[in-house]
Amino acid sequence: ADRRDEMRSRFGTSDGGEQMKDYPIVIIGGGPAGLAAAVQAYDAGARDILILERESRLGGILNQCIHNGFGLTRFKESKEELTGPEYARRFEMEVRARDIRVMTDTTVLSLTADRKVTAVNPEEGVFTVQAGAVILAMGCRERSRGALNVPGTRPAGIYSAGTAQKYVNLKGYMPGKEVVILGSGDIGLIMARRMTLEGAKVRAVCEIMPYSSGLKRNIVQCLDDFGIPLYLNHTITKIEGKERVTGVVVSAVDENKRPIPGTEMHFDCDTVLFSVGLIPENELTKSAGIPLSPGTRGAVVYQNRETEAEGIFACGNVLQVHDLVDFVSEEAEIAGRAAAGFVLNGRKPHDGIDCCNGKNISYVLPQKIDKNLAGDVKLFFRVTGTFRNCTIVAESGGKVLAKRNRRIAVPGEMETLLLPAAKIGEAAEKIVVRLEEETWKSNI
Repeated sequence: ADRRDEMRSRFGTSDGGEQMKDYPIVIIGGGPAGLAAAVQAYDAGARDILILERESRLGGILNQCIHNGFGLTRFKESKEELTGPEYARRFEMEVRARDIRVMTDTTVLSLTADRKVTAVNPEEGVFTVQAGAVILAMGCRERSRGALNVPGTRPAGIYSAGTAQKYVNLKGYMPGKEVVILGSGDIGLIMARRMTLEGAKVRAVCEIMPYSSGLKRNIVQCLDDFGIPLYLNHTITKIEGKERVTGVVVSAVDENKRPIPGTEMHFDCDTVLFSVGLIPENELTKSAGIPLSPGTRGAVVYQNRETEAEGIFACGNVLQVHDLVDFVSEEAEIAGRAAAGFVLNGRKPHDGIDCCNGKNISYVLPQKIDKNLAGDVKLFFRVTGTFRNCTIVAESGGKVLAKRNRRIAVPGEMETLLLPAAKIGEAAEKIVVRLEEETWKSNI
């Protein structure tokens, strides 16, 4: 009752229904992106910040990622290597120390282009907040079996890798004992190791692409170190079993990703895990009428992570799927600073120039660069295949603005290129990022 009275006083709600109260910054999502954005916005001068989180605790997906390997980049100087909950706790403590307001068990129902946020929770029911700026930090969800049209029955024993991770790490349940994993995303690779450590037998990891979509270190530490076979250019073509999974049929695929007759392999198993990609949670983004990029499936943004809707910013996995949480925090801090500047100082008109992908590049972020914003711009992108001894070039109108040599570039690891502020002013038309193959030699 005391907490209910406090919330009603804070938001101006009553038993009569929806009410509205201005709030300088509202952050949707209390995972690593939302926490880092809140801390940075506060440190940049914004003192009245609200975080809305639909789970019962802060931290997002990190709470079930009990393996180590987090913070290797961010805490490089102190040589710390944290687990997911430890990394989340660091930022949660920073939020608590600044007395930033948090509402857990709160689901955001809608967002409008003029920054009206409607949410619901068990204590307050439905309420609406008028935000001065909104930071989108909703993260992403896993692609399910239904999106793949895998033939076969619908027995028990089929899970996404993240669901299995939650069962094992948080609930203490083992999904099964004989496992086949489809897809080589990082969560799938990590769950191959986790299930093995818990006593299960991982029969195989199958990947339809000719390369793994996970980090190289996860392939080595999670598969190679445990003798788990990785079948590239293979996919599951049939799931067997009625009440429970009893086995799967795996086939090789051709260059068009079609199964090749006569290449079938059968694996007995009682569990199938899917690790076939992540989809940014952009339903709220769409409801606000914000344009999305087909390459990232996130919002189209400027380098300060502002979307096409004035005062609405996006960061973290809802904007682009990151490899490391360290980079999620880095991007969230950009959005947090920009949101604070927006509510404190307003926004100058954009002088935007498009930034797009060229040869051998699948997407580039940010998609727009504002010449009125000072500072260098770090471009994030992924390549379309495996390339060695290559050169990455950013150019505009035939003029090279920045370039970088890479010994090896793979789709499973995000690439970056620093675009100097002095060069941005020289861009007369759209900026194109491309990759040139075999432009120099090395010993690899």
